[in-house]
Formats: sequence, C-alpha cells, structure tokens
Amino acid sequence: MPKTPLARSVTLAALAGGLAAPAAHADFIGDSRANLELRNFYVNSDNRQDGVAQSKAEEWAQGFLIKFESGFTEGPVGLGVDALGLLGVKLDSSPERAGSGLLPGGFNDPAPDDYANLGMTAKVRVSKSTLRVGTLIPRLPTILPNDTRLLPQTFRGAQLTSQEIDGLTLNAGRLTENSLRSEAGYEDMIMSGVAGGRQTDKFDFGSASYRWNEDLTTAYSYGRLDGNYKQHIVNLTHVAALGQDQSFKSDLRYARSTSDGNATVDNKAFGAMFTYSLSGHSFGLAYQKMSGDTAYPFINGSDAFLVNYVMIAPTFANADERSWQARYDYNFAAMGIPGLSLMARYISGDNFGPGGDSTEWERDTDLAYVIQSGALKNLGLKWRNGTYRASGGRKIDQNRLILSYSIPLM
Repeated sequence: MPKTPLARSVTLAALAGGLAAPAAHADFIGDSRANLELRNFYVNSDNRQDGVAQSKAEEWAQGFLIKFESGFTEGPVGLGVDALGLLGVKLDSSPERAGSGLLPGGFNDPAPDDYANLGMTAKVRVSKSTLRVGTLIPRLPTILPNDTRLLPQTFRGAQLTSQEIDGLTLNAGRLTENSLRSEAGYEDMIMSGVAGGRQTDKFDFGSASYRWNEDLTTAYSYGRLDGNYKQHIVNLTHVAALGQDQSFKSDLRYARSTSDGNATVDNKAFGAMFTYSLSGHSFGLAYQKMSGDTAYPFINGSDAFLVNYVMIAPTFANADERSWQARYDYNFAAMGIPGLSLMARYISGDNFGPGGDSTEWERDTDLAYVIQSGALKNLGLKWRNGTYRASGGRKIDQNRLILSYSIPLM
C-alpha cells in the first residue's frame, strides 16, 4: 500500500510500462485507447448538530486517473489487457478536519501526503462475450462502485459479459476484494445499511438486461454477499416521446433482500421516478418505500440502486421509511449556452425509527459547466451544495468544488 512520496513515481512509472507493453503486438493497437483524467476536489462538510465531536470535515486534494484499454488479438479467441493507475495527492488537510472521504484517515487520524493504486485486468473475447479477470469497476443494480470523490472505488474479481443476442446483455461473476474510494489497498467486503454483517471475500452476481426497443429496457439482477445477504432486483426504464423536444421517462425499481448466513436482513424496496422533459427543462417526481424488518443492504463503500439515493444522507432507506423527491434540471444549451447545466432537488423521508416518528430531509443543488472550445476545452467545473436535517438533531451543510480535465493519450 504505497502511501509515501514515492507513490507518485512508482504508480505512474508502473502504468507507463503497462502502456508500452502492448506496442510489440500490433493486433492490440488498432482499438487501444488511453486517457488521463485530472480531478481537483475540495470538500467542506459543516456538522452543526449539538455535542458533535467533529464540527467540520474540510480537505482539498488532487487526483490522477490513468486508464488504458487494449484492443484484442486477432482470431476466434481475442486476448487483451487493461490497466488503471490511481493517485491521490493531499493539498490541504489536518487531523481535526480529516474524514471528508477524499483522503485515507478520519477525525484525529492524519491523512498521508498521497495514496496510490495500480490495477491490471486480463480479458478474453470469444464472439460477443468477454471475460475480465483482475481489477474491475462493474456497474450493475446489485453493485455500483462509488465515484463521487477523488478516486473511484474498485474491486478485484472476474466478470463475464455476453451480448450474443441483439438487445440482451448478460453479466455474471464474483468479486473477492474491495478498495474504497479513499484507500490504496484492498480488503474483504462487508455489508452496509444493516448492522451485524461480517467480512467476506465472496460476492456473486448475475444480471440480464433486455432492450426491447429504443424506448423500453427491462432487467433482472441477483447479488449474494456471502454470509450477509441475498438480493433480487427488477427494474424497468421507459421513455415516451410526446412531440418535438418533449418526453416522459418512467423509472421503476423493486428489490427484495433477505439474510444469508447469520446476518439478519429483511427488506423490500420499491421506487418510482417520473420525469417530464420539455426543451432544456426536466421536472422529476419520485416516491420510495421500504418495508420489512431492516433497512436496505448494499456493499460497504458502494452506492445503492435506489431512486432516492442522493448526496449527504444518501439512501433514505431505513426500515419502513417512505420518502419523496422533487427534482428540476435545466440544460442551458436550450438558451444558447452549451456546457452549462443546473440540478436542484428536495427529498423528504418519514415513518421510520422508534415509533415511526423520525423524519429527515435533504436539499441539493449542482451547477456545472464544461468549457466547449479553446485551449481549455473539456475542462469541467462543478459546485455541489447540500443541506441535510433529521429529527434527533443531526444537521449537515456541505459544499464540494470539483475541477476535472480529461486528456486523451492515444
């Protein structure tokens, strides 16, 4: 786990070697691509509740993400290799302000000057099916790696993706280790959302998604975190064109989670979000309902496949909780300013906790701009602001400033 100042040179040099290796095999090169992404991230989280030990988490850091994806060798069985280099560099932090999620460590635990990770993935392609073994960032309803901070969460394991039938995508595999978004090393996985889980090196998953036409997609997904929970998820996405520059989108999700092993898990999660779009405007309404004896479970550090999974209190998925969301988006390209966008939403939850009397709400705003031309083309700037309040006194105000820039290397 490189956490010394040598991390910068070791990680980037190792990845450079990985990028150069395929050069001797011309069959790799035609479809190969490499990209460097730069992320400059500032987080200020103001914890306003009375008696809290840490009143503020505030850190600033620079991230470097180098991603290489080779092509495949020629023939009925194609071979390839991918590489991912991740480096986070501390710009500002202190023990009393640590724990923002940008850097390793927490309150009263000094963050290192840098942290790094290097992942390699071997891949084999036969027809329209590809097996990947090594470092993975799968994105399925049962497993959604978190990518809302400096560096993305990654996993180790194997994943088979098949698209032999037009419109049908099948996925199956096993994950064995987890590297959190602010950690350099890998560790066993554990359940989040529900107490009583245990660490494990086995998460088995499978999914089938079918695109019936350009407007309708349905999917079924299965996940099992060994000794923790089993989960079945079905979802439907439909977009109805209503005329020029108008559409109505329906996003329906249902998940059933039960115990596996000694853990106690019993959750049914229903969510629906409907969005009406007109020119650059989008108006969304969502409803989410938990039932059963426990909250919604998911892998520690990852995101949850819920319509009301948001910024600060992300899930709104306590046992028996019901929640509503109102959301507005605007793309300023409709008024001649391409690259500028706005998102605002409000989420309210109730009917959970002792006696079903607990409540919570959150208000989020995103303002983003991507430069469209000139020397700084594709430079992205984003401001995220969130306010969270809950019965019992929990109060959080949070701001995030993000600068991102992507540079094609080949």
